[in-house]
Amino acid sequence: MGLEAEMTASTVELPALWMEPIEAYLDHLQMQLGASRHTQLAYRNDLTQAADFFRSAGLESWQQLDLRAVSRYQATLGRPLAATTAQRRLSSLRSFLKFLKQRGQGPAMDLPSTGGFRKPKVLPKALPMETLEKLLAVPDLATPKGLRDRAMLELIYGAGLRVSESCDLAMEEIDLEGRALRVTGKRGKTRYVPLPGQTIEWLRRYLESGRPALLRRPLRNVFVSDRGLAMRRTTVGQRLQAMAAKADLPEHVSPHTLRHTYAVHLLKGGADLRAVQELLGHASLASTQVYTQLDLDEVRRKYQAAHPRR
Repeated sequence: MGLEAEMTASTVELPALWMEPIEAYLDHLQMQLGASRHTQLAYRNDLTQAADFFRSAGLESWQQLDLRAVSRYQATLGRPLAATTAQRRLSSLRSFLKFLKQRGQGPAMDLPSTGGFRKPKVLPKALPMETLEKLLAVPDLATPKGLRDRAMLELIYGAGLRVSESCDLAMEEIDLEGRALRVTGKRGKTRYVPLPGQTIEWLRRYLESGRPALLRRPLRNVFVSDRGLAMRRTTVGQRLQAMAAKADLPEHVSPHTLRHTYAVHLLKGGADLRAVQELLGHASLASTQVYTQLDLDEVRRKYQAAHPRR
């Protein structure tokens, strides 16, 4: 069930003592941290569900929370709830209580731990170069739509962009002569990403021959949909799945697969981990370090295949 559907299904009426602190926190997320609407929906949903549980347990406000009440709430987050959902709900509660404490409005208790629901990181799958080339060859370059699809694939892979970043990319953020992009990522953080020569060439072809034919009205966005509007994330994912099927690829391919492939290819080519962190727009090096395990696994496989005493 999608987040918005989940929210609709779980919306409850709460007294002001419970709801006003939540609203203040959501305003903080939007105004101070630049949280997206999707993130705000997630926090609203998680916190109203938690508040409803605590109120049903006899508490009258957030200030009355204690570790016993939180432990009882945590016990409700087991199966059949997915571990990722449970982790998200407890993390939402912890972040919210931290916010209340900083304002002197929190309960007199330690912040709850979120470690119990952590899942091991799933190693990203990178496309082999021959598979990537097969995918890139699918778009029909004789059409504006085909030029757009090829340019978008080249850009997501060539610059390691998130799909939302590629959809939001504005014309003024491209510097073809300087061979770089200005990208606004999560929480409004800006980074500059260099572009490889082939990516520049495909962008140039699309901007000259594809985009003008797709436009219906003035638009800042680089990538234009079939209807002349800004491309949506879901549309990009659907287009990519269709192209992967046409290329008869065995792997599940998403826009994030191309971003993973970018990172892995850079590291295998000798790029520094911190440089890759900056290029991907990761806030923490820990988010990038997952890629180092890929190289270790490859070394281990080669070792086991080659060593005489394996």
